[in-house]
Amino acid sequence: MDMENQNGELGSPRKVVSITEAARINGVTRQAIYVAIKQNKLRARKDSTRWTIDLDDLEEYRRNKYSRAKSTFNGELLFDNNKGFYSVNQAAKILGVPAQKIYYATRIGMLKASRRGAAWVIHTDDIKEYQEKYLSRRSETEAM
Repeated sequence: MDMENQNGELGSPRKVVSITEAARINGVTRQAIYVAIKQNKLRARKDSTRWTIDLDDLEEYRRNKYSRAKSTFNGELLFDNNKGFYSVNQAAKILGVPAQKIYYATRIGMLKASRRGAAWVIHTDDIKEYQEKYLSRRSETEAM
């Protein structure tokens, strides 16, 4: 006997999961899944009282999900590490300091950074210069 999938087409049955299972698979809360459904970013179907999500749709959502690493400005990647451009958080991780220290350094002019849209972008040369001029000097005075 042929089975109908959720679109009413003949074929093998499609694997569907509940919102709770989808949240567990994606490592997010149930509320995040509800929001994605409401914003039409994730396809789901309501069977009487329960939402069900096709695993293929969940995988597509995961592939297309917003990521700061994929952000673009004027058609180019904002944080293209291959070209030497980093975010404030990436620079903080490289230097081993809190992100707030990086924001402060850019604000007072100790670290060069450029604004692209809503994001601060820091070039690797500027990170090295900041490290040599300010961070290495601090560690020398702490050693004395």
